Amino acid sequence: MGKNKLKKFAEMQTFDNVFQPPYEKKMAGRWRELFFGNDHPIVLELGCGRGEYTVGLAKKYPEKNFIGVDIKGARMWAGAKQAVQEGLRNVAFLRTNIEFIPTFFAADEVDEIWITFCDPQMKKATKRLTSTWFMQRYQQIIRENGLIHLKTDSPFLYTYTTEMLRLNAYKVICNTQDLYGETEENALFADARSLQTHYEKQWLDRGLSIKYIEWQLAHRHEWQEPTIEIEKDTYRSYGRNYISNQP
Repeated sequence: MGKNKLKKFAEMQTFDNVFQPPYEKKMAGRWRELFFGNDHPIVLELGCGRGEYTVGLAKKYPEKNFIGVDIKGARMWAGAKQAVQEGLRNVAFLRTNIEFIPTFFAADEVDEIWITFCDPQMKKATKRLTSTWFMQRYQQIIRENGLIHLKTDSPFLYTYTTEMLRLNAYKVICNTQDLYGETEENALFADARSLQTHYEKQWLDRGLSIKYIEWQLAHRHEWQEPTIEIEKDTYRSYGRNYISNQP
């Protein structure tokens, strides 16, 4: 591990807004009581990376509490440090694998979830953050009909998620294949348009359209997993920094 990463990990140990191994407090069901000190809604950003969305939304909505979740501590450091420097008390960060999320929150404790530019995981469905496998975990912590937002550059993940929502009859609030190409002013797109992550800016600079879906997660016991063949993202087969067939 490089010295810069070690320095960031050491500094994060001093941040009171970061929760990471070894977990000293049992936070499930007690986030409002033990950290936020209010009864405001809780919003998660899963796979938060540098935490741009977590911090950006927290600044925009001081009447809500935001928690960025990721396993990559060196990236998370940027958002955590910004929140500390700006005195944002409605921001926290949790370092863990997302599949363990039910361990850290109680039933109905979460009101809303953002999934921003996650790896589409084209080889294995259960690793996709919008799969029915993950929906089952989210429903353990989110309130009935809580909102889930997906922003992605990936045509594969967008198609997969759209089919998953159709098969399971989830209520879709809005759905677009080209978030910034929408000419109609729509309040439903306001939050999705107002903030851009590090990776999102890269994809836009390279000519990719951004897809956005918002839906309600109704609690249920049976799910149908999509079985259709979906064309792979050709540019991702060369790595995140290369896009094939682009001018």
